[in-house]
Amino acid sequence: MLNLGDRSLLFYAVACLILAVVASFFGFFGLAGALGEIGRILFFVFIVLFLLTLVAHLVRKK
Repeated sequence: MLNLGDRSLLFYAVACLILAVVASFFGFFGLAGALGEIGRILFFVFIVLFLLTLVAHLVRKK
């Protein structure tokens, strides 16, 4: 059986409803495209930061 802890199914239903309302707000007012572009830029920034820290870790190890 799936253990949800002390949270009821009603809590998760309300959380999904709130997320759906927020997502629809972004979609209805055209913010989804702008936020998607910001997310794409941040994705590449964090990939570059990950690679830099990986190289720094490998260089220090030697």
